[in-house]
Formats: sequence, C-alpha cells, structure tokens
Amino acid sequence: MTIAPVQSSPSLGSSGWTDTRLILALEEVVEKELNRHLGVAKEWMPHEFVPWSQGRDFDGVLGGEAWDVEQSKVTPLGRVSLVVNLLTEDNLPSYHHEIATMFGREGAWGTWVHRWTAEEGRHGIAIRDFLLATRAVDPVELERARMNHMSEGFESDNAHSMLHSVAYVAFQELATRISHRNTGKFAGDPLCDQLLAKIANDENLHMVFYRNLLKAALEIAPDQAMRAIADVVTNFRMPGHGIPGFERAAAQIALGGVYNLRIHHDDVLQPVLRHLRVMEFGGLGPEGLVAQNELGVFLDGLDAQARKFEERQAAILARREARRNAG
Repeated sequence: MTIAPVQSSPSLGSSGWTDTRLILALEEVVEKELNRHLGVAKEWMPHEFVPWSQGRDFDGVLGGEAWDVEQSKVTPLGRVSLVVNLLTEDNLPSYHHEIATMFGREGAWGTWVHRWTAEEGRHGIAIRDFLLATRAVDPVELERARMNHMSEGFESDNAHSMLHSVAYVAFQELATRISHRNTGKFAGDPLCDQLLAKIANDENLHMVFYRNLLKAALEIAPDQAMRAIADVVTNFRMPGHGIPGFERAAAQIALGGVYNLRIHHDDVLQPVLRHLRVMEFGGLGPEGLVAQNELGVFLDGLDAQARKFEERQAAILARREARRNAG
C-alpha cells in the first residue's frame, strides 16, 4: 500500500525521505499517471513508416550493391543526427536495467517500467529499419558503432538517488523529443520527418509522466527534490554522451540547429521549470533555498553562454554562405 500523505509531517525532515519511502509514497501518483498515459497513448506501427520498396540487398553474403552516400536524399546533418539518436536508443537494455533496479518491477512502478521500455524499443526498431531500407547510412559503420557503444554499457550520473533519477528523465525525455523532432525537420526526407514526429510524440508523453511525478515529489519532499533538480540541471548530459565520436557529432548537431545551448535553455529546461514553478516554489528549508538559488545563478549563466554560442553560430554560417556564393 502507498504510505499515507506523510508529507505534512514536519518530523520527517529532508533526511527522513529515503528512496524506499519515496517510491512507496509516490506509488499512487505513478498509478494515476500510468492510467493517464495509457488513456492518451496512441498505437502506431513502425513498419508503416519504412519504405520497404526502396530496400535492396547490400554487398556481402547476398552479393548486392555496396552502400554509397549518394544513394539517399537524407541530408548530411540529418544523417549525423539520426545515427546519434539511434545509437542512444540502442542502449535500451542498459536503461531498462537502471530504472528497473531503481524503481522495481512490481506494482504500478513495474508496469510503467515495462511499458516505457516497450515504447522506447519501438523507436530503435523504426529508425534502424528506415535507415537501412533507404540506405541513409553506411550499414557497416552503423553496426560497428552500435557494438562499440553497447559494449561500453551505460551508467547513469543519477543512479545514486531516486529523486535525481526522476528529475533527470523529466528533462531528458523532453530533450529527446526536441532532438528527434528537429532531426526530422532537417533530414530532407518527408517520410523521415513523419516517423520522427511519431517518435517525438511518444517521448513527449514520457516527459509528461516524469514531470508530473517530479511535481508530486516536490510537494512531498521539497528540499530534497529541489536539490535533485539543481544537481541534474547544472550537470546535465544526454544519455548518448558515450557514443564514439559524440563530441564531434554534437558540435555538428548544435551548429545545424538540431540541438544546442539555446534550445536546451529555452525549449527543455525552461518549460519544465516553469510548469513546476521551481523558481517561485515556497516553503523550502535552508537546503532547498540554497539549491533554488544555485539553480537561478546557473540558468543566468547558461543563458549568457547560449547568447555567445548564437553569435559564433551566426558568424560561422555567414562565412560558409560567403564561401558558397564565392564559389
């Protein structure tokens, strides 16, 4: 059974909320959000967004045609971003292990963990099938990158704390939605855009689930939740940071406008923080107030960094345009 709303008991204090107590206290919220999710999530079929008629044998065992970059209409930026997105999705077994270990496999928590995993698995299946059928990427390099990335496994920066884990995924799911959606817009292929829009819709529903769960956690354990939010925001990394060549790919993705500091600040951090009214949240103790202040200082600094990035981005793109015109 869920613990009664002991959040009103001042004797607990911030140190009284262990991960186990929080997981039990939030069980009813998880059940409510799970039911809401199942009521609004719409079934879709990955195979319907893959142009199978474009597929043909590759070279190798079947003696087909070798891959060539000219065989696909996907843009170079779209190709880089699609590979990063897919390799991130590929590490799903590690992600499942992380959250199943943290949240458990029983009750509403367990049902959510398995449902989330099933929906995320659909994303990797759909993107890989699309990329191979349309010859958008080198299949040999893609498989080698998958093997290298998954062989390293994944260890969350937030595995030490249930609240940190919930805070992280509230932001990360929205970041993933934005990344998929913008990748589709820049991919140069209308069908790819449609596919990634479907995936982005799933990611948005996942974000809403975790965001609402984080809101409930703020009400139950405000100081601990505020500390978790501040830590996650100030040390945020996307789960694909271990992908081989990630830094170079991330730079291309940022410059191209798929995902960068400005997008991260304006379209990921701020919407979640505003919805939760984090910067206006009252009733905090000393620990929570310190975390809230740290968060405000960090956001101001991030906004300044984003402005500097935009200036560099504009200068680089202007130089590229000038070279194209000169040529």
